[in-house]
Amino acid sequence: MRNWAKMTLGIALAAASLTALPRLAAADGGELHIYNWTDYTSDEMVKKFEAETGIKVTIDTYDSNETALAKLKSGATGYDVMIISNDFVPIFVKQGLFQEVDPGKMPNFKNVDPRWQKRPWDPDAKYTVPWVWGTTSYSVDTAVYKGPADSLKDLFEPSDDLKGKIGMFGSPSEVISLALVYLGKPQCNTNPADLKQLNALLQAQKPFVKVYNSDGTVERQVAGETIMHEQWSGKALNTRQQKASFKYVYPKEGVVGWMDNVAVPAHAPDLENAKKFLNFLMDPQNIALQQKSTGYQSAIAGSNAFLPADIGNSPEFNPPANLKIEFAPSCPEKATRAYDKIWTSLRQ
Repeated sequence: MRNWAKMTLGIALAAASLTALPRLAAADGGELHIYNWTDYTSDEMVKKFEAETGIKVTIDTYDSNETALAKLKSGATGYDVMIISNDFVPIFVKQGLFQEVDPGKMPNFKNVDPRWQKRPWDPDAKYTVPWVWGTTSYSVDTAVYKGPADSLKDLFEPSDDLKGKIGMFGSPSEVISLALVYLGKPQCNTNPADLKQLNALLQAQKPFVKVYNSDGTVERQVAGETIMHEQWSGKALNTRQQKASFKYVYPKEGVVGWMDNVAVPAHAPDLENAKKFLNFLMDPQNIALQQKSTGYQSAIAGSNAFLPADIGNSPEFNPPANLKIEFAPSCPEKATRAYDKIWTSLRQ
């Protein structure tokens, strides 16, 4: 997943797990500071990494790629690794915010599925290791909403009974990417006519939107605060597990695909521990713990064999074979400026 809301910092997920480790081992192993999306790091995976390495893990969180970019551009240091989405990787690299660590030369890189070894946003595997990947569409409570729920039209041009009951992400890049899929328009769009149509669509949708927020999507749906919500596939699975009437929609227009990636910031305090973590994540059993926690696909061959059936066989985890999945690219500055203008007007 990307909004302009304030960050939540200072979550130390590893504190409790350290009680099971000798204090000396933790001290000898050093530390690893992770910067990641909110509620997006497996406790079980962190504990296994700590137990195997003696490295103490602490985690700070953010709520959007834009927030993370602004944080690092402001000069923030202290992070050894961070997780960032595919369309933002080239932006971070271009601005010198990531350093080359050559994951392609690490021992466990052989486990990366050949499909994902040369990713467009990191074609030579110099900067990143795959985290997990999934799709973005929307989730709807079928016990309340009786519409067809087979098109992005339900989300972007909703019926009157959904007024004030829709949730959208708080990230301009994610809202706009999905809207462009609905309109059948190219991503990174700078065509004035297309931008005018995009702006009109989002402005018309606005009265139906209760909240623009990428955090708390599951909680809002389970509580009944939103009937329909722009959603990531793994979060949709989590919602349905808590409230069976929810359905993750695979619309006829297609969905947005994304992959989050693990990179090392330019001024990482502990480069060697960062490299250990990247190599650790390319082991099928290790990344499967992250998959189990979040419900997303992995780029590591064989990891799905370690997943429970309620995840591995779920509809959210297994998109239809004929589904159009459009991975949003990294947009040039002209497009991002245009999107910012639309978003600023929308959020006023």
